[in-house]
Amino acid sequence: MARRARDLRELLDLAAEEGDESLQVEIQADVEQVKADLGRSEFRLLFQGEYDGNDALIAIHAGAGGTDSQEWTERLLRMYLRWADSRRFKARVIDSSPGEEAGFKSVTAEVAGRHAYGYLKAERGVHRLVRLSPFDAAHRRHTSFALVEVLPSIGDATEVEIDPKDLRVDTFRSSSAGGQHVNKTDSAVRIVHIPTGIVATCQNERSQAQNRVMALRVLKARLLERELQERESEQARLKGKHVSAEWGNQIRSYVMHPYTMVKDHRTNYETHDVDAVLDGDLDDFIEVYLRSSIDEIEAGGA
Repeated sequence: MARRARDLRELLDLAAEEGDESLQVEIQADVEQVKADLGRSEFRLLFQGEYDGNDALIAIHAGAGGTDSQEWTERLLRMYLRWADSRRFKARVIDSSPGEEAGFKSVTAEVAGRHAYGYLKAERGVHRLVRLSPFDAAHRRHTSFALVEVLPSIGDATEVEIDPKDLRVDTFRSSSAGGQHVNKTDSAVRIVHIPTGIVATCQNERSQAQNRVMALRVLKARLLERELQERESEQARLKGKHVSAEWGNQIRSYVMHPYTMVKDHRTNYETHDVDAVLDGDLDDFIEVYLRSSIDEIEAGGA
């Protein structure tokens, strides 16, 4: 492709010297095609990970900040659902734990679409909100935190094998919004993987059997993510790279007072249109991060 671009550049210069406008137009069309081909090649480079083409599970957990953080968790959920809708991905909430006054203590959603995990993995980490609190009678400025986890959805894939003897399955009455039937029976399911202590719950499906299937899918995704993180940590250790604890990994700040700004701390990319970002306009943040990750990989291999 590089040779093709050089050849076209030389032909374009030659056509310009000779004043052949029709040839210039023809060559320019070829140049645009090369640009399009290059764009597609760069796009494929963004999704080199083993599971980047998969659907994604996104879990959001309220951090320090009480009710403000729980409401912030709900706003982040809305942001991701709107982003998914803008890409015509299918998204649905599969588990939630409501806050005492507003929002969620935690919420998990499934996002189905080509490269959903490849895109959304850029979002994992701590998200920080600074604003005048609607829950503070004095209307003071508050800082809220939420942790975003992103897991590859692997369905019934065999790469994660679980011994049924290692599982403890509990059922309980759903507390989520899913219709009146969810509160009449113990339809919600919690599965504990005893060797690791990893827990997965689901309560938004219509039956206990459906909740069990989905909870097991989430558990498999968490176990796979644990394995991937262990691999990444070992590679980083061998390279002498410092790996931060997840809650310390603040990736992005959303400031609504005393000024407006959204800034990604990994890439320094920022915008002042906070409302647009919270309405799901995330593509620029995601692409800049993914491209910077590719650059880092290439630099590391140089």
